[in-house]
Amino acid sequence: MTDHTPQITPPAQGAAAQNTLSSPWRLAARRFSRHKLAWISLVILLLFAIASAFAPLVAHLLGTDAQAVDLFSRYAPPSAEHPLGTDELGRDTLLRLLYGGQVSLMVGVSSALCAAIIGTFIGIIAGFRGGWLDGFLMRFTDGIISLPLLPLLIVLAAIDPGKLGIPREIINGESFSLYRIILIIALFGWTTVARLVRAATLALREREFVMSARALGAGPGRIIWRHILPNVVTPIIIATTLAVGNVILMESVLSFLGLGIQPPVPSWGNMLTHAQEFIWDAPLLALWPGLLIFVTVIAVNFLGDGLQDALDPRADSDIAPATGQSDTQTAQ
Repeated sequence: MTDHTPQITPPAQGAAAQNTLSSPWRLAARRFSRHKLAWISLVILLLFAIASAFAPLVAHLLGTDAQAVDLFSRYAPPSAEHPLGTDELGRDTLLRLLYGGQVSLMVGVSSALCAAIIGTFIGIIAGFRGGWLDGFLMRFTDGIISLPLLPLLIVLAAIDPGKLGIPREIINGESFSLYRIILIIALFGWTTVARLVRAATLALREREFVMSARALGAGPGRIIWRHILPNVVTPIIIATTLAVGNVILMESVLSFLGLGIQPPVPSWGNMLTHAQEFIWDAPLLALWPGLLIFVTVIAVNFLGDGLQDALDPRADSDIAPATGQSDTQTAQ
């Protein structure tokens, strides 16, 4: 007599199925690895950052100083001593580009991070508390968005800090213009992050795990820190990355207008400003900082696109579904 009882066998692809249960960050890294433009952009930005960080070492190897003036070597062509030639004062162009990269990249990253912190705080508070506070904060955000950003930055950068009671010894310091630009851009660049975080918080506060934490007696601070904030990291990272390129452009524009980073501190923007006066005598002086600004902004935008694709939870998994025999086989 033949037994026709169904026999259950384990899945043929059990090991492969376990591999699909990777962490979200590992899946994001795999998706990012397939974004070639983002990888190339990341490498370019890392090279710029590393080269700028090792500017003192490059100066030591070349045996020169970025601020050393040599009027007898004005507009010198590229050579072993000056790989990119010299500027209108005989200063090494390569070293000034490297030190300018330190300033421009620092302004871009620092301003974007400060703006992200402000925007995250306002967005989470508005989305989590709701009610009149949400309405007030969002109307305030809409008011900031409605302002023409570049003219506003120009006006604020043109204000004399001495009339605000800041001591002159601080104003005349080399780093004052740097910190002022970071502060001005951060105070008016947080609106995008705030709106993104608020929208995500509104959706998260009604989720089951948040309601469970509230039922267990968790306070608002603990809920925000342990449950809301970790789940809004993705839009914050994407918005901050994309903002870096915009901030570098803003700093370059302000420096080009003479309202940004002030000499003798070099930045790509003020180097481009000074080069326009000598465009016919030494066009390369305008080419190099302009090219670095262009490449950096394009690379940051491509990197932001890659991160957006990689961190999007709706993106398709790069792991093919398991195929094989049916889990249920009937014995003859």
